[in-house]
Order: sequence, then C-alpha cells, then structure tokens
Amino acid sequence: MRKLTLIKTRLSPVFIVIDLPIAEIFAAVVADPRFPFAVAISIVAGAVRGFSGFGSALIFIPLMSAVYGPQIAAATFVTIDLAVGLFFVPRVWRNADFRQILPLAIAAITAAQFGTLILLYTDPSTLRWGIAALVAIVVVILASGWRYHGRPVLPVTICVGLLAGLMGGAVQMSGPPIIVYWLGSAAAAAIVRANFIVYFTIFSAASVLTYALRGLLPLHILMLALLIGPLQITSMALGGRLFHLASERTYRRVAYLIVAFSAIVAMPVWDKLLR
Repeated sequence: MRKLTLIKTRLSPVFIVIDLPIAEIFAAVVADPRFPFAVAISIVAGAVRGFSGFGSALIFIPLMSAVYGPQIAAATFVTIDLAVGLFFVPRVWRNADFRQILPLAIAAITAAQFGTLILLYTDPSTLRWGIAALVAIVVVILASGWRYHGRPVLPVTICVGLLAGLMGGAVQMSGPPIIVYWLGSAAAAAIVRANFIVYFTIFSAASVLTYALRGLLPLHILMLALLIGPLQITSMALGGRLFHLASERTYRRVAYLIVAFSAIVAMPVWDKLLR
C-alpha cells in the first residue's frame, strides 16, 4: 500500500509522498501550497547572483527557511547551486584566480563537515534567528564599505575559508566572509565575480556529497530542486546581462537592498501572521 506522511509546518500542512512513482512525487511537490513561494524566491536569488556574482544564498536561505525550514532550504540550495555553477563556470573559467580559490575551498570543505552537524541538531527556529541576524550583519558591513585590504596571505585565506565552511555547512551561507575578503582586493570586478562562481561550485559539489551522506537529500527535496533550479539558472543568465549594463556601484547597491529585505521578511517573528 502506498504511504502518505503528513508533515505539519508553521505555514500549513503539506503532504510528502513516499513510495510513489516519480511523477506522483513531482505532483505532490507542485501541489504543496508553499511551492509558488519557492519559485519566486529562486528567480529573485538567481537574478541577483547573475548581475552581482554573489547574494543568492543571502536571499534564498532566509526566505526558504521561513517557508520550508532550514534543512530543506540548505539542501535545496546546495543542489541548485551546484547545477548553476556547472552551467556558468565555463563562461568565467579564464578570469578566475585559482591561487586564491583553492586554499579557500580546501579550508571551507574541511570546516563544512562540522557545520553540517549544526544544521542537523540545532532547533529550526533558533537557526532561523541566527540566519536573519547573520544576513543583517553582513549587509551592514558590506554597505558600510568596509573591506579587508590586507594582502591575501595564506594564513588569512585559510582562516576565512574555515569560517566560510562552518557557515556553509550549517546554512549554506559560506559567502559572507569571502565577500568581505575578496571585495576589498584590487582585482577587477570581473575577476572577483569569476572567483565567486568557481569557489561556490567547488564548495557546492563537496556539500552535496556531505549532505547526501548525512541523509539531508531525500527524493522530494531533489524533486523540488529539479523543478525550481532551471528557473534560477534562467534568471541568473538574465541578471548576467545586466552586469554589463550597470555600474559596479549600482549592482552592489541593488543586491544589498534585496538581501536586507530578505533578512527582515524571513524573521520567525512574522510566522504568526502566516499561520
């Protein structure tokens, strides 16, 4: 006999279908009343990343955590992010500086193993407050114009990578420490943008393996990622065209405003209004 498992959420009850054919699992994911929100979040996150080179996690994770919970948000994001990265890396490969990327990625992947334990065992509401606070802090730092202006020496690079990996394993937000670190460099915007895309692809590949081993990638999450992932890739491509039309200051300001809005909307305090 086919089984149905009822999962209660703060927003609404939703049926996750187990032991059903793949087509029926797709139908169950689409019929979920939260699915339209997932579509909208994915499109916005992709567009921002397309024209800024960063920001998708800072938008996707808080909002998806508010709708689906942190574990589904992180697992869905990392699956989509890997696909997005594989699609766009060939376009920016030549601009990437692997002397900066590889030490960061190795340190981040190591620390992510411990960050994943935070995702598994921390109360979802507590984790969401942490996500909102983290995003708010990052926006303030970025908008203030503060950057790390020291030389990119190996010890500092490794420390940044360890912090990024811990945050990435926990909530797939490994970007903030790296944003502060790399945006202060003297490198051209195109090089920094390429570094972000290549780094996130490497980190996402390792995270998918870690999450799969930890049981964080069940079939219905992969289905959700498969449905909204192409939309994010398409919106990222459109956002990439805007990168060539706007100034560096303009696209960063737009990204900051959207990220700040996401952090505010995603706070658990609004749950009472959505029940």
